[in-house]
Amino acid sequence: MSARSAVPTTISRDDIEAKLRELRGEVDSVGERAKGGAVIVGAVAAVAVLATVYLLGRRRGKKRTTVVEVRRV
Repeated sequence: MSARSAVPTTISRDDIEAKLRELRGEVDSVGERAKGGAVIVGAVAAVAVLATVYLLGRRRGKKRTTVVEVRRV
Protein backbone atom coordinates (compact mmCIF):
# COMPACT_ATOMS: atom_id res chain seq x y z
CA MET A 1 0.00 0.00 0.00
CA SER A 2 1.25 3.40 -0.85
CA ALA A 3 0.73 6.55 1.21
CA ARG A 4 -1.45 7.98 -1.54
CA SER A 5 -4.13 5.33 -1.27
CA ALA A 6 -4.65 6.06 2.45
CA VAL A 7 -5.38 9.76 1.83
CA PRO A 8 -8.99 10.55 0.83
CA THR A 9 -9.27 11.99 -2.66
CA THR A 10 -11.91 14.58 -1.81
CA ILE A 11 -11.57 17.28 0.78
CA SER A 12 -14.79 18.38 2.36
CA ARG A 13 -15.65 21.68 3.96
CA ASP A 14 -15.63 19.97 7.37
CA ASP A 15 -12.03 18.83 6.82
CA ILE A 16 -10.93 22.38 6.06
CA GLU A 17 -12.81 23.82 9.04
CA ALA A 18 -11.31 21.22 11.38
CA LYS A 19 -7.78 21.97 10.19
CA LEU A 20 -8.32 25.73 10.55
CA ARG A 21 -9.65 25.27 14.10
CA GLU A 22 -6.60 23.16 14.94
CA LEU A 23 -4.22 25.82 13.60
CA ARG A 24 -6.12 28.61 15.32
CA GLY A 25 -5.88 26.78 18.65
CA GLU A 26 -2.10 26.52 18.31
CA VAL A 27 -1.77 30.19 17.40
CA ASP A 28 -3.97 31.29 20.30
CA SER A 29 -1.99 29.27 22.84
CA VAL A 30 1.34 30.64 21.58
CA GLY A 31 -0.11 34.17 21.57
CA GLU A 32 -1.28 33.90 25.16
CA ARG A 33 2.16 32.76 26.31
CA ALA A 34 3.86 35.60 24.46
CA LYS A 35 1.40 38.18 25.79
CA GLY A 36 2.39 37.55 29.41
CA GLY A 37 6.04 38.23 28.68
CA ALA A 38 5.24 41.30 26.61
CA VAL A 39 3.24 42.86 29.44
CA ILE A 40 6.14 42.43 31.85
CA VAL A 41 8.66 43.85 29.38
CA GLY A 42 6.36 46.79 28.63
CA ALA A 43 5.89 47.59 32.31
CA VAL A 44 9.64 47.51 32.98
CA ALA A 45 10.29 49.74 29.95
CA ALA A 46 7.64 52.24 31.09
CA VAL A 47 9.16 52.46 34.59
CA ALA A 48 12.64 52.93 33.12
CA VAL A 49 11.46 55.75 30.84
CA LEU A 50 9.64 57.51 33.68
CA ALA A 51 12.66 57.24 35.99
CA THR A 52 14.96 58.63 33.28
CA VAL A 53 12.65 61.56 32.54
CA TYR A 54 12.32 62.32 36.26
CA LEU A 55 16.05 62.28 36.88
CA LEU A 56 16.85 64.40 33.80
CA GLY A 57 14.16 66.93 34.75
CA ARG A 58 15.44 67.12 38.29
CA ARG A 59 18.97 67.75 37.07
CA ARG A 60 17.81 70.45 34.67
CA GLY A 61 15.82 72.10 37.45
CA LYS A 62 18.89 72.28 39.66
CA LYS A 63 20.96 73.85 36.89
CA ARG A 64 18.40 76.60 36.21
CA THR A 65 17.55 77.48 39.80
CA THR A 66 18.34 81.06 40.71
CA VAL A 67 20.11 81.55 44.02
CA VAL A 68 19.33 84.81 45.83
CA GLU A 69 21.59 85.88 48.68
CA VAL A 70 20.29 88.27 51.26
CA ARG A 71 22.98 90.11 53.23
CA ARG A 72 22.33 92.22 56.26
CA VAL A 73 24.79 94.91 56.96
